[in-house]
Parts: sequence; C-alpha cells; structure tokens
Amino acid sequence: MSGLYTHSGHGLVADLQRSATSCGAAQTPFLCHFSPALLPFSPPLATASGAVMQSLAQRSLHTGRTLMNTITAAAQRPRHHAMEIATLVAHILLGGLGIALALGALVLFLASPAHAAGDTTVAMPAAAAGQGTLLLRAADGSTHAVPVLDTEVDIRVSGPLARARVVQTFRNPGEAWQEGIYVFPLPDNAAVDRMRLRIGERIVEGEIREREEARATFEQARERGQRAALVEQERPNLFTTSVANIPPGAEVKVEIEYQQTLDYQIIDGSGRYSLRFPMVVGPRYIPGDALTGEDRGRTRGTDQVADAGRISPPVLHPSAGLINPVRLRVELDAGVPVAALDSPYHAIRSSAPTPSRRVVELAAGATPANRDFVLTWTLAAGQAPRVALFVERGEKLDHALLMLVPPQLPAGERPLPRDVVFIIDTSGSMEGTSIVQAREALALALRRLGPQDRFNVIEFNSITSALYDGVRDATPERIEQATRWVRSLQARGGTEMAPALSAALDRGEDPARVRQVIFLTDGAVGNEEALFRLIEERLGDARLFTVGIGSAPNSHFMRKAAAAGRGTFTYIGNVDEVQARMSELFARLETPLLKGIEIRWPEGTEADQWPRKLPDLYAGEPLVVAVALKKADGEVQVSGWGREVRWQSAVDLRQANTGSGLGALWARQRIDALMDSLRAGAAEDEVRQEVIAVALAHRLTSRYTSLVAVDRTPVRPADSALQGGAMPTNLPHGWEHEAVFGQLPMGATDARLNLLLGTLALLACALLWALQRRRPQAAAAL
Repeated sequence: MSGLYTHSGHGLVADLQRSATSCGAAQTPFLCHFSPALLPFSPPLATASGAVMQSLAQRSLHTGRTLMNTITAAAQRPRHHAMEIATLVAHILLGGLGIALALGALVLFLASPAHAAGDTTVAMPAAAAGQGTLLLRAADGSTHAVPVLDTEVDIRVSGPLARARVVQTFRNPGEAWQEGIYVFPLPDNAAVDRMRLRIGERIVEGEIREREEARATFEQARERGQRAALVEQERPNLFTTSVANIPPGAEVKVEIEYQQTLDYQIIDGSGRYSLRFPMVVGPRYIPGDALTGEDRGRTRGTDQVADAGRISPPVLHPSAGLINPVRLRVELDAGVPVAALDSPYHAIRSSAPTPSRRVVELAAGATPANRDFVLTWTLAAGQAPRVALFVERGEKLDHALLMLVPPQLPAGERPLPRDVVFIIDTSGSMEGTSIVQAREALALALRRLGPQDRFNVIEFNSITSALYDGVRDATPERIEQATRWVRSLQARGGTEMAPALSAALDRGEDPARVRQVIFLTDGAVGNEEALFRLIEERLGDARLFTVGIGSAPNSHFMRKAAAAGRGTFTYIGNVDEVQARMSELFARLETPLLKGIEIRWPEGTEADQWPRKLPDLYAGEPLVVAVALKKADGEVQVSGWGREVRWQSAVDLRQANTGSGLGALWARQRIDALMDSLRAGAAEDEVRQEVIAVALAHRLTSRYTSLVAVDRTPVRPADSALQGGAMPTNLPHGWEHEAVFGQLPMGATDARLNLLLGTLALLACALLWALQRRRPQAAAAL
C-alpha cells in the first residue's frame, strides 16, 4: 500500500507535536496553540471536536493536579507508607495510559480518511448519473468533470507471438473543453510501436520522438487549442495516455499497438500457452520523503521514487461503482490442434473455425477494468512444440526469435537438500482475497518440504518479522507450527520489501545445499529499481522465485525480480488455482537445473543476441532468444549441462517460419538490457543515447522516447478554459479500500507511532504544567 497521502495525516501529527512543544515552553494549558483548524474536518465538526478535546484536556489536567498533590502528600508521610507511594505511581502510569488512549481514540474517531497516493474522491451526482459524469474533487474542495473512458482490445495470436491493438475512447459528456490523463498497464514485455489519434473519420499518425521533445510538442498543441495525444512509458508495464482539447459532447480515440511473446511451458507432457492482458494499475507503496512541488496536480514524488505522481492515478472508491469498461477479442492460431481453452477470471464465449484456431470474446460483451484478463490454452497430446523459430527478413538486417524447450533430463536418485526461505507480503494491499491466496499457497509449500530440507518463514509489511532466527530442519512438528503461524497472519501496514529481502538473501553459501527463496507478493511498489539492485547484490548462490498474488499484480516487478534472482515467476489469481500452480512450481524446483546454456550461431554470422547472458533453466521451461543477424542462414547449435548430463540441440534457420514485428521484440529486449546496465554502474548519458537510437529506429516507447500525435487545426477557442486532468481507475478486484488507504497513513514512516508519540507529548505537557503550578505552592509551604 502507498506511503504517500494526498490528505496528509503526517501534517496533523506534526502540528500536534509542535503544539505540545509550544505549550510546554509557554507554561500554559496544552491547548494554548491547538486550534480546530489543525484537524482535517468540516468546520462544524472541527469546532465540536475542539470543544470535546478541550473538555478532555481540562479533565486530564485536573487528574494530573490531583495525582501530583496526592503523591506529594504521600511523600511527606512516614516511610511505612512506601507501598502507598508505589501504588500511587502505578495509578499515575495507568491514568496517563488511559488519557493517551482516550486522546488517541478521539483523534482516530474524528480524523477523516488519509488516502494513499492517487486516492482522490470521485463523485457521480444523481443529476448527472444518466450522462455518466464523473466529478473529481481537488485538494481545495472544488470539483470538475473528467472524461469518460472505455477500451476495446483486439489481440491476434500466432504460435508464441501476439499482436494487440488497444483503442481508448475518451468521451466528454460535459459542456467544457476537457483534457484526459489516463495511467494504464500493458504486458511487461510489450513492445509499443504505434499510436494513432482518431477524430471522427480523420486519422493522425503518431510520431516517435525523444521524451522531452514529444512532451513539449504536446503541451504546445494543448495551449494552441489543437487536439493532441501523447503516450509515455512510466515503467516497462505502465504507460500514460494524455489527450488534450476534447470538445464538449465529443469523443477522441487513441489507438495503441504492441507486440509481445507469450508465456509457454510443458506441463505433464502437454504444451500450455498463457496470454495475460492487465487492465488496472494497483495503488503502489511509495517509500521515502516527499519532494517539493507537484507533478501535474497529482501526488508528490519522493527522494526514492521521484516519479511517484506519474504512477499513482486517482482511485475510485468502490461505493461509487465500477468504471472504464473493456471489450476484448482474441483471434488465436496455435498452429497445432488445441485441446483445452480456459479463462479463469472472466466468462468467455468462443468458436473453433478449425482444430488449431479459436475466436474468443467476453461473454458479457464488456467488463470493468478492475482485474487482469488471462487466457490459457493447452495443446493436444503429442503436439507440444519443443522448437519454435521465426524469422523476419529486412533490407539491412534479419531478425529471428528462437524458442526452444529442453527435454526432461533424468533426475538424480536423491534430490539435493534445500534451504528454503519463504517471504510473504502482509501489507495492506494484500487484504481481502490476496492474503487468503498467499496463506493457502504458503501452507501448501510448507507441506511439500522433505525431511532433508531446512526452512524459515519471513513476513513483512511496515516491519519485517521471521518465524525463526534462521533456517530450521523441516520436521513434522516445525511444519505444523509454521502452518499455524502462517494461517494467523493478517494484512496491514506498508510494503517495505527491502528488509525482508535482505533478511532472506543474507545467508552464507553452502555447496552441499540448494538455496531457494520463495517470494509471495502482489508487487505493489514504486521503487522497483532499488529492489532489483538489492537482489543482485545479495543473491549469492541462491535462487529467487516470485509468486504473483491477486487480481492485478505488478508483473514487471515480479518477472524482473525473478530474472535478477535467476528464478521464475508464477501467477496465482484465484484461490482455486493455488493447488495447481504451487504444485507446478515445486515440480520445477525439484527437477534438475540446466546450467551453462550456450548458443553458437552459424560460422561467419554476425549475431546480436538478447539476452546475451542466458539464464539457468528448469525442465519444461523454454529458452527464448531474440537476435539480429546479417543473414538468417545456417544451423544454430544450443547446448547446456544438467546433473552430469550434457544436453544439446540444433536448429536450421532456413526452416524458420515467417514472422512480423520481430525487430521490435529484439529492440525491446536490447533496451531492457541497456536499462539493466544502469544498476551495474553504466553511465546514464551513454545508456540514454543508445536507448534513444534503438527506440527511434524501431519506433518504440521507452523511458527516453514517447509517441505524440497532433491535429494541426486549432479547435478550442482562445477564451475557453480547459478542464480535466488525471482520470480515475478502479480499485483492483478483491482489494480492500480501507486496508489499502486506511484511516491514517501507513506508509514509509509509522504514523501510528508518530500519533502515539504526539499524544504522549501532549500528556507530558499537561503533567509538566501541573507540576510547575505545584512548585510555587510547595515553596510557600516550606
């Protein structure tokens, strides 16, 4: 859950602490500088709450005076009354605790909700409900309408490749000219290479430019009253579409196209493909101290996540209903007969023109954008391809995509003993169905441990705690103890991942044992790069396996963390999938590891291969490589080592299938590798220039390049104001709004601790005032 809040509870705590300090210095009652204006309430409520707190304060002062008088009198009695003095001291402590709890409870009761980054109140008035008008409430209390959005998705699948077209329609139901800024997710390996602005029958093709130049072009068009669109990449799986000058009662369409490769595995001898289309951005935890300034009127960045405002769109409260409908269609050509088709999270209707083809649509026609769409298909028995080779021939370079699945290697007689550390995310964003899935998955994983294994369990939210202080033997008694502990875990607080990862990875190497870290989380964080760096620095000889939990996990973080940890990524979106997915994961973990993978391209061929450093593999998982060649001709040799068994295979480039968009996939992998080099200390200026060169050549969005389209004809009159801005998104399915955003901040700093300290400061201020009032009386008595 997020560590930044638009309605700052931190400010309230700071004001309380300053008030206590000021009052102590002035030797006046502790409400001397405490004004109802400090509370984020409506004026009548603030006035009433101020009166209540003043009354409570007066009572606490009276109690303090009484206790001080009593203890002074008791101190003057004979020493045999020492027990009475001790009793009075205990009463003082209990009284102080009672006052602190009362003050804290009053503040908790009266404080308005402190929302996480991007959580902005959105209302739909009854008078406007028929038009579907959404009103966004600004920090100053004013409201303005925002455009209404719906999305159409058309995906064409050919073997392991998918080409998608996403059409975002921005409608202006109001009477003012509007601007829309929409933050949305795409697959983490999507190569976005085309954007068009459609205005009625007119189409404006988007141009790829350096990011600063593209934004300057867009802002200039916006000021001139021209319709314009801008698509920017915030993360590899997170994008922003900005649309300027939408006329009253009109609509503007933005079309985005991308290419991607699909996940593929061989499970029990059958090939299974998986297509995932993310629909919603989950609120992300933003650690660090807030920076000065605002980012386009949204949440401030921090010293750890400078662009926090750009990845934190407003979130609609579930009580207001669901928005942003999505219509989706998939045309599937598997190349071989399809045995089974499944959509685990959405009802679908499908047709089968041929045994190898399927046409899939949502059964309801449209669905709210509040959870990821997943489509899986299993190939007919005996039809699982172990080699897929595609080539796209060009004028100067050929591009190829090689997907090769190694065979099942013979397992050793006895598996190597393992040290397994489980990390479970118990932050506020996991509240609801996510924590249930995580607990069930972890309980199942514990039962899969063997007697030769050792284990530990670490949970984290705002703090990190472990079941044991180190790995312990997986005895039946300890597994039962750990299972009970796991089932008692509750979701709360922030998402401080770094201490948990450090604790799990900070272990000595033992060549006689296999070290595995299983990380169950929704990945709802904004400081991904810092976490990737930590994993690479501390990994040692361990392997990190990520398990994505919930309806909208941060797949970029999950997949990249697994890659940095030389492991794999598994996604569980439903409690019903826990058994199957965790069993598949552990079956892979228990199979021999393929190391030392090498590819030898035809002799004399210049090959620019990505990734250059090939990962270790588990049986049933494919090796996927994108390459640029002078000429795709000859034989490719692939080899690797299992448990004392050498595996090798050969592929003839001349027998490849024809593919399209492979250059974009190669360029996307190269850009990812270049960006990863920053964590290894590469100079950013050099990386930036290389990324820009590749992205411009292949028309790709990246951190440094964006797509912009401008309709040259001005349409908005100069005297007409432009309204709108950041558009709201739904809360992901299964998430609990109060657990994510809370009633008080639960971010990078522990606001409840601050509140307690502030309250105790108020109490101390009151007692000090009472003590100082008592001193003159005591002096007079002497």
